[in-house]
Amino acid sequence: MWLLLADISPVPPPAAESDLGALLWGGGCLLVAIFMVWLVRRSLRARRGPDVTPPPQLQKDSQELQPRLEQKQTENLLPKVELPPSEQEAKKRAELEAARQKTAELEAQRKATGDAKLKEDLEAAKKDAYRAEKALEVEEKERKKREREEAERLVEEEKKRKIAELERLEAEKKAAEQRKVDAEAGQTLAAGLSKTKKEGFMARLAGLFGGGAKPVDESVLAELEEVLFTADIGVKTASALVEHAREKAKSKSLGSAELKGVIREEVRRIVTLSANHKLGGGGPPHVIMVVGVNGAGKTTTIGKLAAKAKADGKKVLLAAGDTFRAAAAEQLDVWAERAGAELVKGKEESDPASVVFDAVKKGVEAKVDLVIADTAGRLHTKLNLMEELKKVRRVIDKALPGAPHEVLLVLDSTNGQNAIMQARQFHDAVGVTSIALTKLDGTAKGGVIIGICDELKVPVAWAGVGEKVADLRPFEPKEFVEALFDD
Repeated sequence: MWLLLADISPVPPPAAESDLGALLWGGGCLLVAIFMVWLVRRSLRARRGPDVTPPPQLQKDSQELQPRLEQKQTENLLPKVELPPSEQEAKKRAELEAARQKTAELEAQRKATGDAKLKEDLEAAKKDAYRAEKALEVEEKERKKREREEAERLVEEEKKRKIAELERLEAEKKAAEQRKVDAEAGQTLAAGLSKTKKEGFMARLAGLFGGGAKPVDESVLAELEEVLFTADIGVKTASALVEHAREKAKSKSLGSAELKGVIREEVRRIVTLSANHKLGGGGPPHVIMVVGVNGAGKTTTIGKLAAKAKADGKKVLLAAGDTFRAAAAEQLDVWAERAGAELVKGKEESDPASVVFDAVKKGVEAKVDLVIADTAGRLHTKLNLMEELKKVRRVIDKALPGAPHEVLLVLDSTNGQNAIMQARQFHDAVGVTSIALTKLDGTAKGGVIIGICDELKVPVAWAGVGEKVADLRPFEPKEFVEALFDD
């Protein structure tokens, strides 16, 4: 720009010029510079566009209008709710109608009679009507406010319902996927009972039933009695089955094939007891107290049940109530981590009842769905140890009245008839409500299920047929009978 100025600037005056000439020359240069700056700013403003900054009053009006626009948009999204007028609003509306009617009557009288005295009464009536109208507006505004609050509540409830529905569908999807994985990965009950069928008492019964049309006489019944009494179903159950077969043989002629059907149907009746496979129904939380002797598989069963409950979308808490067995809490801790469940444990050799009490209390406060309480392995022949189990049960009821909702006895099916004796002792002590039979895949003594159900009338809820989580299966009587008797 200075070069440009130099080109267009007037030629400087000779040195001999007067001071006035120098002053004029400088002023001219200044005017030219100002003109050039104006041209440059004008050019920049043209490129930037016109200045659109609103005046202060318009900005203020816009700021005040924005919340009202947002409120209007929100109102358009809300459902229409119409509440009936309150008692106060109805009263104000009646007062307004009365005041307006009185005003109209006085107006009509004044026009008809021309009485000047009615003017004051008319003015007073108009004031009363005005006050009644304003009072009614207040009540109507309050009703509109209540309607808006109700609409917002309905929207919030619908939002929560949709979220809950989505969570439920997601949980069902995960549970279905887990069940599919379980079905693909786990053994069937029939596979788990293969040793019982091929090597246990069922193998001998198969030989007896293979007689086809051979009539059932006392020699066949004696053989049946021998097979059943040497089985692991218990003397009482074996005697009952033989007597049932004898009664059927007396009432009508039976062949060996029909005898198989008689025994099959009676076994089905014995084992068909209602069991809870949902891991819920009480509480919340639903509390399961797990009992059994050391080595039966209590901790493993608890871990598998926790994993199943988590797969169904439940919030699970485990209680490490076995405080005496070395590393029992650590073993349960591993299962809790695998299943994604929380674990409450105490110090080693601390009071198991205290640990379980704290766990149930925490489950209530944390609003969990399921609490599974492990207990120390108890020899069913040790009365003092069984008394401690009774104490744990009483303490659970104090922490949550009505709990435990289930007392699950874990039995090692390889123990055979000894498992029936254990079941009887634990049932007398703490009132067993369901049974989990473990290690069915490793024994020929699966018939113990029949004896337990017959003598205790306590359902077998779970059958362990392998090491995987999916191998702890809900016990289904129909599947059990088919696994034993079908070829």
